[in-house]
Amino acid sequence: MSALDIIHCSKYYKKNNEALCALENADLHVARGRFVSIIGPSGCGKSTLFNIIAGLLRPSTGQVLLDGEEITRKSGYVGYMLQKDLLLPWRSILDNVIIGLEIRGIPKKKARARALPMLKNYGLGGFENDHPDALSGGMRQRAGLIRTLLYDRDVLLLDEPFGALDAQTRMQMQNWLLEIWNDFKKTILFVTHDIDEAIYLSDEIYVFTHRPGKIKAHIEVDLPRPRNEKTLMNDRFLELKRELLLMLREEHGSTE
Repeated sequence: MSALDIIHCSKYYKKNNEALCALENADLHVARGRFVSIIGPSGCGKSTLFNIIAGLLRPSTGQVLLDGEEITRKSGYVGYMLQKDLLLPWRSILDNVIIGLEIRGIPKKKARARALPMLKNYGLGGFENDHPDALSGGMRQRAGLIRTLLYDRDVLLLDEPFGALDAQTRMQMQNWLLEIWNDFKKTILFVTHDIDEAIYLSDEIYVFTHRPGKIKAHIEVDLPRPRNEKTLMNDRFLELKRELLLMLREEHGSTE
């Protein structure tokens, strides 16, 4: 059984009294423990799909299943991290990462005790009492992901979490995320505009068309793990990159 199933999901909006389709008949099946990425042109419905999965947006048609149970229009069943870290400036890093635990009713003292080892083990030891403005962009994203992990859901939605980082920091964060994924065995659905990032991180990639967003292709990333910088020069990596570039070029061309 898949951890996450998106079945025939579509989303229509009304604009000038006309129906505007943002997402059309999307079918995705994400097996437990897999790392799956979504790529596509801007405005192709990727974030719309994430909001539907998270229960923040009602699909016009279709349903979302988690371990076979319908969670359509229900929130709180998956962890969700946006590109912006959304750390509260008046809270320490420690108190920022426990927000999800507090929402779930866990006492602050107990939540802090649970969070401290994670901060120390994953690169934020010694910064727990600092405020977000004292941290670099990469460290803030670490805090954001640790907060998402502490919410303790089996499925994580990560919407371009490294999109605003420079190339060197981005590579460091990709390796850090793979370490986290290996340690916690989470199921990850990841949105990115970066083809290299999608290939490097993923077991599978879904390619979306230009709006209305439809699934154009489903690609298996048959590269061995663990991965490192040498993976980027692997012949199969370069072959997958060419294939995906051509697919996306077709979509950009279709809008001209």
